[in-house]
Order: sequence, then structure tokens, then C-alpha cells
Amino acid sequence: MRIQHRHVIYVQGYDPRGLSQYYRMFRTELRKFGRLYDLATTVSRPKGPPDGEFSAESASWSIETSGQGWQTRTDYDFLRWEDLIQRDLAWPIWRTLAYAIAIYWRLVFSGTMGRFWSAHWRFATFISYPHVLLLNEAIWSAAIAWVFGFGLQWLGIHGFLVGAGALAVFVAVLGTLLRTTEHLSYLLYLMSDTIFTWQFSHGQRPDWDARIDRFAQRLVEVARTSEAQEIVLVGHSSGSFLGSEIVARALKLDPELGRHGPRVVLLTLGGNMPIVGFHKAATGFRDNLRRLAVEPSIDWIDCQSRKDVMNFFPFDPVAGHGIDAGPQKRNPTIVPVRFREIIRAEHYNRFRWKFFRVHFQFVMANERPHSYDFYMIVCGPVPLKERFTKPTAALALVTGDPISRQNAWQRLDLGTQSLHPADAGAPEPVARRLG
Repeated sequence: MRIQHRHVIYVQGYDPRGLSQYYRMFRTELRKFGRLYDLATTVSRPKGPPDGEFSAESASWSIETSGQGWQTRTDYDFLRWEDLIQRDLAWPIWRTLAYAIAIYWRLVFSGTMGRFWSAHWRFATFISYPHVLLLNEAIWSAAIAWVFGFGLQWLGIHGFLVGAGALAVFVAVLGTLLRTTEHLSYLLYLMSDTIFTWQFSHGQRPDWDARIDRFAQRLVEVARTSEAQEIVLVGHSSGSFLGSEIVARALKLDPELGRHGPRVVLLTLGGNMPIVGFHKAATGFRDNLRRLAVEPSIDWIDCQSRKDVMNFFPFDPVAGHGIDAGPQKRNPTIVPVRFREIIRAEHYNRFRWKFFRVHFQFVMANERPHSYDFYMIVCGPVPLKERFTKPTAALALVTGDPISRQNAWQRLDLGTQSLHPADAGAPEPVARRLG
């Protein structure tokens, strides 16, 4: 099946930048994608749904792409959370610090942090980073406060006034450090993220749950009415667990979701599902993962990278949560992504140390042609499942000479899930190595 019309529903992570900045990034990266593969691409301006019901919560645009012997149209929905996130970030600094510190030590004493370390030590280090940085800034602030207090004593001031003055200086210096370095450290943002995931996993965010329910209804409506051949719901970063919740709840609304109309695929990128699923209270979330694991009408593909400290690698989102799906398990297909193969060698050494940049590479344009390419997933003519089961053929379709492209079409149209011999050298999916 050659895709001529695809519908993509993008679920962003815990990112306060929202629609305007994401759309600018999308448009810029789409141009890079077109230049890399010598494709013609156009993208429309964002707009809300015709009925306006979701205008504050989603936006849509369309992309037209044409290559050698193929042309596609993509309807692209961007699901919005930035109003909820910005509300979290508006908390007073003291409240964010107190709540996040309490959660962190509760993670430590409950053993959840130990599970993070066992699953992926890099992520556990990353989630500990803002607390280590806060301790460092608190030490410097305390040192300045001590010097100030010593100065007061030298001037002949003693007793309560010294302690009160030193405390006031400590609070002022620490607050100033936090505010002025936030654009570099992201300390308060990361602590807000920790608070959100804790609250969400413990069922304390009814505002998010209500919006997820509305997005699940939206997915059901798209599946019933869309003329697309394939619907891909993409969840990046924290969007991975939000996206899985949307699909699972959509299946509860319409158990036939993936059996009528377009093929439905859940694509999770740079996922961090354990930050919700490892909490004992998140039983409903784990139940939804089990349903997705055994649902025969939904394809779930999970892409992860060792180089990304903000995702779990290697990690099976089902078995890694202790979920026994039994012999019926068919999801997810886990695909390792090596960023070294899609970033030019002269850029890679700088790229690898920019952790947020690495994390967003999942949804940015490649610098080198590769079977993993987010914009080819969005705009290309190959169905998503076939793209990952026959990666060499999918790549040859856009990089090969006319004969290679024709052969690639034939290999992709075989109608079998087994790998073509030419694909035998492709990296084996992590799911197979993990059993």
C-alpha cells in the first residue's frame, strides 16, 4: 500500500513553548528535509478545527510532498498543553522547590528512584541533576549569607538581627541565582516537570485527564471520518505516556477503532513512560499499557536512543513495567535509533553534549539520509510499519537510482512482514533482542 494521504496527530511533551514555536521549528525542519532528499514540500498555516470546539486545545496544518514517482498529502494535528504547563510554571519559586524536593526524597525512600537507576542510570542522573544544582546554589548562597552575618557582627550587631539578616540575604541570593540562571539550567522547569508527572501518576491532575479524554474522542472521530490511509499518533518525550493514554482511552470509546477505516499506529519517540508507570499508584496506566500490548488492530512502534539521556534505553515499555501480557503480546515493536548515523560527523561531537537538542532530534530533520527520519515518517509514501520492517527498501526508495527505486517498491509491496534479504544487515530491533 503506497500512502497518498496520511493523518498525523502529534502529542507534545511537557513543553511550555507551545504552538507558535513548534510550528516555526516544524516549517524550518521541513525545508531541511526537502533539501536533503531533493523533494518538493509545501506547508499551510496553522488553523483551528472548523467547529472551533478544540481551537484552544489543538491546531492543524497540511503538508504536500512529492518525490520521484510519488506524492503525499499529510493532515497534521498538534495537540496543545501549553496553557496547563504555563500555569504550573507560574507557581511561586518556594512552592515549586518545596514540592519537588519532597517528591524527590519520596522517590528515593519508596525505592522508585532505585528502579529508575536499574532501568536507565542516565535518566536517573538527569532527574537528579536539578537537585544537585539546587544544593550547589544553596551552598553558595549560604556562604554569602554567612559573610554578611559575619560583617554585621564586625559592626557590633549581635543576636536575632544577625540571624534574620543572614536568612534574608540567603533567600534573596538563592532566588536571584535561580531566576537569572534558569535560561541555562532549566532547574525550575525540570522540577515542575517532576511535580506534574508525580501528580499525573497519582490521579491528581483532573485538568490533564479531561483533556486526554477529549483528545481520545477526537481520535475516534478522525478514525471514523478521515479519508487517510494511515493515522499516526506521535508521542514525543512525555507525549509518549500521554499518547498511549489517548489511544487506550480511544479504544475504550470505540473497541473497533483500528478495525475500520485507516490503519492506526501509535509512534512513541524518546519515551519516558517509567516516570509514570513505576509509581505503585499508576495501576490504570499499566492496565492501559497491557491493553495496547495485546491489541491486534493497533500497531505500536517505540523508538529510543542510547544517546538521549531523557529517554529509557534499552527498555520494553510493557515488560519493563512488570506487565505479563502473555502469548498474545504483539506490541510494541522497539526500534533503536543511532543519532551518530543521522548527524554529520563534523557536527556530532558538539551535538552529543547538548542534551535537549539530542532529545529533540527525534522530531527534527536528519543531516544524513537514514531509514529513521521523522519527516519521512510524516510525509513519505511508505506505511509506518513497513518503514521499520524493511528499512533498507524504504531508504532506497528516496535515495537510489531509478532501478533501485523500482526494486524498493517491489520489496515494499510484497505483503509479508518478513525482512527482505537486502534488509538482513539492518540493526535488529531491540524488542527481538529483549525477547
